Amino acid sequence: MKSYLLSALLIFGIAFVSTAQKYGYIDSKYIMEQMPEYHENKEKLDKLSERWQKEIDDRYVVLRKRKESLAQEEVLLPDDVREKRREEIIQLEQEVMQLQRLYFGVNGELFQKRQELIKPIQDKIFEALEKVASKGNYTFVFDKANQSNLIYADPKMDLSKKVLEELGVKTK
Repeated sequence: MKSYLLSALLIFGIAFVSTAQKYGYIDSKYIMEQMPEYHENKEKLDKLSERWQKEIDDRYVVLRKRKESLAQEEVLLPDDVREKRREEIIQLEQEVMQLQRLYFGVNGELFQKRQELIKPIQDKIFEALEKVASKGNYTFVFDKANQSNLIYADPKMDLSKKVLEELGVKTK
C-alpha cells in the first residue's frame, strides 16, 4: 500500500513538474532608455512638441492682448465694432483650441509622430522578448513598466538584460 501511495505521489509530482510554468518579467522603460535610437527619437519628439507648444503659446499671447485691448476700449466703441471684436476673439480662441487638438489631441500629430518613431522600437523589443522567452521556455513575461499589478518581482527573474543582449545593446 505504501509503495502504491509513493508511486502515485511520484507520478503526480512528475506530472506537476512537467506542467510547471516559468514566469519572468522585463522593464520596457529601462530597456528603451538603454537604446540610443530611443533617445534620438525622443529628442525629435520633444523638439517637435516644444515648437508646437510655442506656436500655441504665441497665439494665446495675441489672444490675451486682444482681450485686454477690448476690455480697455469697450465702453468707447460703438456696439457694432465691439461685437465684431468679440466675435474675432471667440474665433481666435476656437482656432487656438483646434490647433491644440490637432497637435496634442488623442489622435493628434504628436501621437501619430510618436507611433511613427517609438512604435518600431517597441516592436523590436517585443521581437527580442519573444526570442528570449522562447529560448528560456517562459510561459508568461510581465512588463513592470506598464502599470501592471506586479507587486513583487524577484530580480533573478528580470529578463531585461537578456532582451538587451538579444537586441545587441550594451548596458550602461
